[in-house]
Amino acid sequence: MSSMTFGQRKFIPTAPDKGSFPLDHYGDCKQFMKKYMICIKTNNNDSSACRDEIKDYLGCRMDKELMAKEDFDKLGLAPTSSEKSVE
Repeated sequence: MSSMTFGQRKFIPTAPDKGSFPLDHYGDCKQFMKKYMICIKTNNNDSSACRDEIKDYLGCRMDKELMAKEDFDKLGLAPTSSEKSVE
């Protein structure tokens, strides 16, 4: 017996805009992920306080080909005004 009733549309999954995001099965970037998670926890889930940690984590994922190489600006991690004055 079919579980589909009349009038229902079949669900057709679509890929994400940036493609797949493979899991880190071998733990290549686990140390960076842990540092980020500790930072998030100590800063009451304020991700803006953990910009360096997320850049390190995403940089590791790009280096290990677990995600496509992308400018940090396009990932929402453009240098802040305080980071620009340091350069």
